Amino acid sequence: MPQVVVFDRFGGPEVMHVVEEPAVEPAAGEVRVRIEAFAVNPLDQMMRSGASPAPIALPHARLGVEGTGVIDAVGPEVTGLQAGDPVVLTAVPDASVRGSYAEYLTVPASRVLARPAGLGVAEAAAIWVAYSTAYGALVEKAGMRPGDHVLITAASGGVGRAAIQIANQIGAVPIAVTRHAAKQDDLLATGAAAVVATDRVGVAEAVRHHTGGTGADIVLDLVTGPGQLDLLAVARPGATLVAAGFLDPRPASFPAGTPLTIHGYRSFEHTLDPVVVKRMAAFLNAGVRLGVLQPVVDKTFALDEVVEAHRYFEKGLHAGKIVVTI
Repeated sequence: MPQVVVFDRFGGPEVMHVVEEPAVEPAAGEVRVRIEAFAVNPLDQMMRSGASPAPIALPHARLGVEGTGVIDAVGPEVTGLQAGDPVVLTAVPDASVRGSYAEYLTVPASRVLARPAGLGVAEAAAIWVAYSTAYGALVEKAGMRPGDHVLITAASGGVGRAAIQIANQIGAVPIAVTRHAAKQDDLLATGAAAVVATDRVGVAEAVRHHTGGTGADIVLDLVTGPGQLDLLAVARPGATLVAAGFLDPRPASFPAGTPLTIHGYRSFEHTLDPVVVKRMAAFLNAGVRLGVLQPVVDKTFALDEVVEAHRYFEKGLHAGKIVVTI
């Protein structure tokens, strides 16, 4: 029978285990996808450890908000899709019930898109969450334009790398922030116009230098927490700050009269909106076709190595996405 990754209690990677379950028939408006690969995301770790802001029902909870595969069966009332179509998942809002860490899952037909031509299976598994989050935050929310100086924190992560590439596709100027100078060359190769390594230089001083003293037009904060206050000094008056991460769960506070427009952002804000998803898909397909958007896969694991995949993720040393293939 098909295999599914589940967990019955919160904790470290070892709480996950693989069980066998029959494949569910798709209901009206749904498709069943035979998953070929899925990516490991921070939300997966939060759900597994008990840190998710949304309630998780135990036992037998599932994981996975991202993946790619081939449509295996089509439910009644589904048009435009058929068995054999390669697709990517665009949203799995009920991941604890039918997440993508599985050989098969059923989802509404509106939650899949054609797999971008030119991507391998591992790259296709790694593209949607990072690139749709970066696109939604920078383009849909912040209104990024050509020539904008865009400061990107946690730039070596999946969303950070996607943001660098998307800024270049628009014609903006991405400035990457990382804690480690050892990552500078890699981020420059990814497309960063400049890299600020905080173990060597202060962020405010470096950003003033790279923007000719004017400051950043957009700040994409993928860390948040109290350190967000320091970003006030790097943004020009009237700039936009988008808080789109949760690496630091501590609250952030700003003084009254902050001269920035501040937005919070979560990807489901747009990935559940079919109109925006259509724009996202067109943008990503064009970027992949032109070679501007190139998902980076750091390492792949097999399904029976999913515990090791999470252990590797938690070390925080990966440069790109971690993908599990089936």
